[in-house]
Amino acid sequence: MLVDFGKANLLDKARQQPDKVKMVLDKVKTDGLAPTIETVRNKLDQALPMGYCNVGTVLDVGAGVTQFRVGDRVASNGKHAEVVCVPENLCMTIPESVSDEAAAFTVLGAIALQGIRLVNPTLGETVVVTGLGLIGLVVTVQLLKAQGCRVIGIDLDSDKIELAKKLGAETVNLSLGEDPIAIAEQYSRGRGVDAVIITASAKNNQIVHQAALMCRKRGRIVLVGVVGLELSRADFYEKELSFQVSCSYGPGRYDPEYEEAGKDYPLAFVRWTEQRNFEAVLDMIAEGKVDTECLVSHRFSLDKAVDAYELVGGKEPSLGIVLQYPEVTEKSDAELQSRTIQMAGIERKAGKASKATVGFIGSGNYATAVLIPAFKGANAELKSVASSAGISSVHAGKKFGFAEVTTDSQEIIKDELINTVVVTTRHNNHA
Repeated sequence: MLVDFGKANLLDKARQQPDKVKMVLDKVKTDGLAPTIETVRNKLDQALPMGYCNVGTVLDVGAGVTQFRVGDRVASNGKHAEVVCVPENLCMTIPESVSDEAAAFTVLGAIALQGIRLVNPTLGETVVVTGLGLIGLVVTVQLLKAQGCRVIGIDLDSDKIELAKKLGAETVNLSLGEDPIAIAEQYSRGRGVDAVIITASAKNNQIVHQAALMCRKRGRIVLVGVVGLELSRADFYEKELSFQVSCSYGPGRYDPEYEEAGKDYPLAFVRWTEQRNFEAVLDMIAEGKVDTECLVSHRFSLDKAVDAYELVGGKEPSLGIVLQYPEVTEKSDAELQSRTIQMAGIERKAGKASKATVGFIGSGNYATAVLIPAFKGANAELKSVASSAGISSVHAGKKFGFAEVTTDSQEIIKDELINTVVVTTRHNNHA
């Protein structure tokens, strides 16, 4: 999705994000056309971090973190990078018997597992999985089988159909003209299936309509993927079907108090949070109930990562693509753990009392669109810029010519060469 979005022109980007178009139009009304255009260009110019499934070793822990220690091997929703900063509730310790490569499927597995939890299947029920991509095959088919369900997998790709068969599912190959309604009717012994989990991507409404036709009375439909949602009232009214959209990998997702502040939900009231879903997936991998080896179609070293993304956006078939990081030496380890890096080709100069040598803490949209250009235009020396994740500060460093970038704001405050500090973070942490 991100690769396609990045390659799209402005018109296509607008079509993909109609909600953002409305925000732009509202901004035009309040701020005027020229400032709005500048803001949009500045936002689209910023890099998007790729990926959200990382496996590695804990290098450091923040204040108040108690469940992890330096040296622990963890799976997380961290971006694709050699060093990432990830909130405590978005990591989980990896069992010793689980390899790094298998653990890399933790987050994808949790997405599938959350869909299963919403369906709430019971032993012996018949469940359809529509869309046999990574989410459908990673855990949805395998965990449903492990839970004692009878599973039907539906897809257009013959290779994925064959893999689903090996994992124990009945299948419907749409490319061969097989009728999913008829097969579901037969496989459910004429009763209709108990539930449908949709892990497909499509723009039309046919998949949901098809799911409704396959279900028995009071059957359940859960949407994990992205499909058209113009629902037919007759489909749902006559059978009293339930329909629910699954939100990523579980309770806590998109809640800043849970994800960023690290406040866990009470176990007695929320048994399965996103972190506890990570744990459950890792346990199932450790017990051999989820096979990840059969899901890896390609492996790339980190220096060939661009080729991996080209594969994702191309026509060549692929399933699970694993990025492999280089072995870390003592020298490279020290370099990787440095939170401040010098920008290539920019010399470090001593600050002068008569000239502002500036350090920016925060490199968000307002800083890069308004404040940094203003200081640069006033001929200030741009020494250092900080951001928590590092991506936006590197972007600002390259764009405006900062001498260095950092993820440690204290480095800017302690730097004796900097005589002017500009704080552009959110208001609540200015102090």
